[in-house]
Amino acid sequence: MPRVDPTHDTAGRLRTRWGVLVRPDFRLLWIGETVSGLGNSITVVALPLIAVVVLDADSTAVGLLTAAVWLPWPLVGLPVGAWVDRIRKRPLMIACDLVSVAALVSIALAAWLDTLTLEHLVVAALVCGTAAVCFSTAYHSYIRIVLDGRDLLEGNAKLQGSEAATQVAGPGAAGLLAQAFGAVTALVADAVTFLISAVCLRRIKVDEPGRTPDEEPPPLRQQIAEGLRFVGRDRYLRPMVIWGAVINMALMGYQAVQVVFLVRTVGLDPAMVGLLLTSGSAGGVVGASLATRVGRRFGTGRGLLLLQAATAPFALLLPMSTIGSGLLLFATGALLVGIGVSVANVVVGSFRQTYCPPYMLGRVVATAMMINHSTIPVGSLLGGVLGDTVGYRPAMWIMTSAVALSWLVLALSPMRRERELPRTREQAQEQEQEQAQANG
Repeated sequence: MPRVDPTHDTAGRLRTRWGVLVRPDFRLLWIGETVSGLGNSITVVALPLIAVVVLDADSTAVGLLTAAVWLPWPLVGLPVGAWVDRIRKRPLMIACDLVSVAALVSIALAAWLDTLTLEHLVVAALVCGTAAVCFSTAYHSYIRIVLDGRDLLEGNAKLQGSEAATQVAGPGAAGLLAQAFGAVTALVADAVTFLISAVCLRRIKVDEPGRTPDEEPPPLRQQIAEGLRFVGRDRYLRPMVIWGAVINMALMGYQAVQVVFLVRTVGLDPAMVGLLLTSGSAGGVVGASLATRVGRRFGTGRGLLLLQAATAPFALLLPMSTIGSGLLLFATGALLVGIGVSVANVVVGSFRQTYCPPYMLGRVVATAMMINHSTIPVGSLLGGVLGDTVGYRPAMWIMTSAVALSWLVLALSPMRRERELPRTREQAQEQEQEQAQANG
């Protein structure tokens, strides 16, 4: 795991309070992702509101809709990872932005023509989800290219912080738009943000290495197997992936039912729902700003473990929410869980980008994210079904209990003994050999 080291700057690096944002290519990437992140955070609220308010859907249908966004990860995540390692990343990312624009515009047009159906929403969610698989896999590899392998922790923290900041504004904006103009209007704003992202990506000038014409890549199946083995046999990546799968299932389980819970059980209007959901996003902003400090104070490995143990149990405050002052319980729980998740995203993402060889990064990212994201549709469907069968508040209790216990997966990993995560795979192997010799 890289740490911010002021003695490691290359000659001529302009040191300002803006850090990596002084680099034009990274700034374009950051602007595009920030604007697109704002649109995505609006859609996270707008799509369930469209299903509930426009189509009068129940929580099972909302869970199905949420699951459709994430279902492409287990279906195509692995081959996409191997494919991304073979091609240039930027053209693929631009194409994914444009596909998402088309899908979102189709929803808005159908709604305005009074022909929108739940099936249309699900298909559009599947299309956007597939585009997101391709974009996200390429994006995590492209960050390393844009930053030339330097200052990755700082770069990831800035991207994570801006993403979390847009999530603060997004849900509130979605609620206000839905209250004033209808939830469908929010999707038009999201389509515009994807266009802005595509324009910013198009203007990036960094040279992206490509495969030489005479270089014959190995078979796709072989590359997929290499990525699976790399993650499955590594004592650091394996517990991170397992933890990610567990907490994603639990998070999406309660998030699939939280809008219905807040509207039908607590009794809030759409504007208040959107405002309340910004609490978790505010935690994301705080977490991104704390990530490097936590790494310096406690170490990247131990700090990640300690922060998860300190924040995850506060998820149990969410199902205690009631109208009035009881809403502070929801806001506090969402804020602290958001802090823990945001720090984890920065630390784990930066660790992967330096730890994995560049030629393997796309496959490792896709393998990890495929496993992490494969539990999201399971959690979404489980949360929706539980909401309809045992009630919305009991469903929230079940899923938030899983969030509260998720940190135990990391407690069983090498993080409980090591202050710092290794910077490279070679360093990890040396540490493992030294530990074996000491024990032998």
